[in-house]
Amino acid sequence: MIDLSSKLSPWLSAPSWCVAFSGGLDSTVLLHLLANLPHKPVIRAIHVHHGLQAVAEAWPSHCQQLCEGLGVNLQVIHVEVSAGASLEQAARDARYAAFNAALRPGEVLLTGQHREDQAETLLFRLLRGAGVRGLAAMPIQRALGQGVLLRPFLDVSRKALEAYAREHQLTWVEDPSNSDTQYSRNYLRHAVFPTLRQRWPQVAQNLARTAEHLSEAQGLLDELARQDLALASTANAYDWLGLASLDLRVMRSLSPARQRNALQYWMAQRTRLPDARHWAGWEALRDAAGDGRPVWRLTDGELHRSNERVWWLSGDWLKAPQGPQVWSAPNEALVLSGNGQVSLSGTLPQGVLHIAYRQGGESLLVHGRGRRDLKRLLNELEVPAFVRSRLPLLYCDDQLVAVANLPVLSRQGADLNWCLPTSEQGLR
Repeated sequence: MIDLSSKLSPWLSAPSWCVAFSGGLDSTVLLHLLANLPHKPVIRAIHVHHGLQAVAEAWPSHCQQLCEGLGVNLQVIHVEVSAGASLEQAARDARYAAFNAALRPGEVLLTGQHREDQAETLLFRLLRGAGVRGLAAMPIQRALGQGVLLRPFLDVSRKALEAYAREHQLTWVEDPSNSDTQYSRNYLRHAVFPTLRQRWPQVAQNLARTAEHLSEAQGLLDELARQDLALASTANAYDWLGLASLDLRVMRSLSPARQRNALQYWMAQRTRLPDARHWAGWEALRDAAGDGRPVWRLTDGELHRSNERVWWLSGDWLKAPQGPQVWSAPNEALVLSGNGQVSLSGTLPQGVLHIAYRQGGESLLVHGRGRRDLKRLLNELEVPAFVRSRLPLLYCDDQLVAVANLPVLSRQGADLNWCLPTSEQGLR
């Protein structure tokens, strides 16, 4: 008997439970078990159709038939799998991107990975040289999109799932690609684990337990990372940018291992983590000369260094803003292409107004100081280097009269207020 009550009870108040329903054994047992619980939220199923093999064309109709029998609504999502070195990884990325988009606020996505899947994950990552975070394997729960991903079967064996399916006379689809040993996981499943079980019958259970121990160790490392990051997340004059940044002086005070641990925790929320070979990028950024502008490029963004801080940039921050733009109605906000919007306060300049961006050689008339080179003025204010190329500049009759969000760099009593877009991957 499979008892999930302790794992599911914290989520009974969720608006609904969504089952990642492939039609295979694991997800079929999961959906059937959940649908027959006496007390539960609304249940719906999500089938992601990759279109990678002809036999899969029949799976959505199989899933629909089973869902209708259980009184469960089914959503079929068609995805395109990007070509790349690893078809397994590309298919997984496409699948989870679909789940991410489909989840509504507060919903729980339940998946059917079981104990043998956990053991395979640990061994696979061990052979790839993963660290503690990777060897902790699959967590029982994690955030996903607007909801939560939950894996309630991680301590349940495949044999137990098969027994449940036979008892309830369930039918499921078999993915032919699961027997293709050219894929690494299938090789472990069909060629390695049978041999290991002959000598160590409890190998899957033991490896899954090891993953639990490593998960606990990772939890302690995460706790240490949060403490270190709290010290490094100091306030700065440019908090209004809404960008994540860290005090480099605090980071340098930590041992190299603690630096990596803190950064892994910090970056895991923002990008796919680099492997051990690419951590030289952090060392180069950390140790660059003071007048340098080092950049560490990662999968989903970049780390920049400026004024003894490291800043995370992604999305629109990595694109050049489009301009100039004429401001024909200065009493209203002006929406900038890929760069938020600007508005004016104070005394409105009289003349033809437009917004532009730095090209080099600009100068500004500063009260009490005469005309000064804009580059030098931005240096004095320690404006982060990566911001300068997208700072909106207000021109009146082709004369620079104000720089966005820097009131000390304005003339004629006009302040240019820049509101950055609110976007997880873009500006702020």
